[in-house]
Amino acid sequence: MRARLVYGLVFLSLFAGLVGPVASGERGVPVDGLANQLAHPSESDDSSARDRITGPEPAVDPTEADVCPDGPTGRTRATARELESATGTGTGSEPRIVELYPNPTTDGNVGEFVVVAVPDGGGLEGNWTLTDGHTSARLPAVTETQSGRVAFSLSPEETAAMTSHPVRKLEDHLRLAADGDELDLRNGSGVVDRVSYDRAPEGERWYRAGGTAPPDGNPVTGRWWPHGATCLEALTTDAESATAFTLPDAPDVPLETFAAADDRIALAGYTFTSEAVADELRAAAARGVEVELLLESGPVGGTPDRTAAVVDELEDAGVSIRVLGGSGARYRYQHAKYAVVDDRAIVTTENWKPSGIGGTSSRGWGVVVDDADVAAHLESVFRADFEGRDTTAWADHRRAATFVETEPIGERFAGRIDPETVSIDSVDVLLAPDNAEPRLREQLRAAEESILVKQVRIGSRNQPLLQETLEAARRGVEVRILLDASWYVEDGNRELVRWLERTADEEDLPLEARLVDPRNRFEKIHAKGVVIDRETAVVGSANWNNNSLRENREVVLVLHGDEVGSFYADVFEADWQGGSWSLPVGLLVVLAVTLVLAGLVGRRYVRFDEEGEGDGRTLGLEAGRVGFDFRSDPESASGLDHSDPDGDQNDLETDANVESTAGEADSGTLAEPEQEVELEGEIESESESETEGETETEFEFVSTGELASSSESESGSERESESESETKPD
Repeated sequence: MRARLVYGLVFLSLFAGLVGPVASGERGVPVDGLANQLAHPSESDDSSARDRITGPEPAVDPTEADVCPDGPTGRTRATARELESATGTGTGSEPRIVELYPNPTTDGNVGEFVVVAVPDGGGLEGNWTLTDGHTSARLPAVTETQSGRVAFSLSPEETAAMTSHPVRKLEDHLRLAADGDELDLRNGSGVVDRVSYDRAPEGERWYRAGGTAPPDGNPVTGRWWPHGATCLEALTTDAESATAFTLPDAPDVPLETFAAADDRIALAGYTFTSEAVADELRAAAARGVEVELLLESGPVGGTPDRTAAVVDELEDAGVSIRVLGGSGARYRYQHAKYAVVDDRAIVTTENWKPSGIGGTSSRGWGVVVDDADVAAHLESVFRADFEGRDTTAWADHRRAATFVETEPIGERFAGRIDPETVSIDSVDVLLAPDNAEPRLREQLRAAEESILVKQVRIGSRNQPLLQETLEAARRGVEVRILLDASWYVEDGNRELVRWLERTADEEDLPLEARLVDPRNRFEKIHAKGVVIDRETAVVGSANWNNNSLRENREVVLVLHGDEVGSFYADVFEADWQGGSWSLPVGLLVVLAVTLVLAGLVGRRYVRFDEEGEGDGRTLGLEAGRVGFDFRSDPESASGLDHSDPDGDQNDLETDANVESTAGEADSGTLAEPEQEVELEGEIESESESETEGETETEFEFVSTGELASSSESESGSERESESESETKPD
């Protein structure tokens, strides 16, 4: 009886100290103290899966060809400029093969074409031919007034729907081999130009990369790029302020931004099941705002039936909706997560669903940038993607699509991190596959003091961004890498952490890596975040794997400035430390009284029931540390439902995330570990943290295992119910 009395007194004292801020109406706390925050419980997850729709592609708008006129890389663009500068010089100027399209998405590759750059004043007069060494086709005459880039094809009508260049019909017969070939441009018997290309991916064009002089026998090579995909350079603009926020803490920030829309909302996402977001979009449409929605046609695992219900209602409300994907699509996945709202832009790491943007599961990062240039740039990206050849109206997609069952989700996490309006010096808008990878490598290369990396997982040891991070550590930059610990990535992430630790030990590097311990503040990491020198923050949808950076459509913002860098750095610190917190002085007084009462009962350590009997509840009161665990028997506890791990299965080792692109050795791919590895940082420290003039007793809460003694993990179980009714995608 005395033990139960002490237990009750301690519990009530803790409860009184913890609910005070809630009762006073505080929604969160400043980020400065994040490393000392209380943890809150997590809820089950949601996910999606890939179910690509195949079939005939719609006709291509000719203007789409102008999306990437000079190719996707600096080298292809330099080649185009060099060729253009050479035209009209009159000396040594010769026609050049600059583009090839051997494998279009049409049946039988009808409409395949070759583009030749014809110099000013030169034309093509005489016996000009294209040959692969087996068959040849004669080029029609091109007069001096018809110079420039000219497309040649056996089926000019079909080709005209694929390019904005003037199209001329080839004479005789020449088929471009889809599995790679060499192609000569000849004038009579003399070779004027020679190019070679490897296997042609479906729906991708070849762009010349170098070689403007007559060939010496070695063919010129080039670069493949999806037909109609943008190849924009990064935008840098002098934005002044932004609202930085995290999830699951601040799901109201995007909702409030949508609610303030006056003219337009253009939202792009991988999955969409959030009724809260849908409500705001419908309300915006009702007040005359133009609302458009672009989604991935085949998320990994299938489209949730909740998507069908929510999107149907949006369409009925007048929202224009298209899905991107299918055979020969420009991007492997439409994985970007952003929205343009008037002259503001929302960019986030989270999907538009309860477990992501709704605050019921994932640790995510987000930002609202109030800048017309950023909004205009993302609007142009949205327009190019929304109107592309591989998009389908929702109504048409709906008729042929199949859907998977949506499971219910849990409650929303309590918010502990307030959003902040922060000043920024500038912002870079990066896109994948256009420019994100090289620009991110540049940012990592420029690090001088610290790099903080938070990812679901990393594709392999040889992943270029990871290698740049290791190089930074080798030059003395302090590096910390925090990875998710969910069951579907845990083994691979543990193995990578062990490898990083070995590398750091062997090379004496200032590098640490660990798996996250959410401590009931969130369920899993879904952020794709980086902070460099506490003055540059990377926020966006791009994962650290090659498919994400080279094949998906991704949107990433690089935010420069001390305030914005410090915000996300403090969030990282809190998650790195696992949410430990220090009790306020007032609550320590209450606990001191409780300890006195415990002494009166004659026990310094109180155990409820004998060990091995009863429910095993224990309450530890020890010098310098008080340990609490309010968990029930794990057999009766509600488990986390991970049947559908992330909702964004691009973060898994599925066909959406297999490292298969050139330049990354297979030997670098992480193998499955043979045994479990202890989670670093899981064993709690019993030391006290000291601040100026006072000693604070640390209370740490975790969420796994049975009720434990004070040397074990402990958990809190407060939960804030979600205000809107939303279901959990499969």
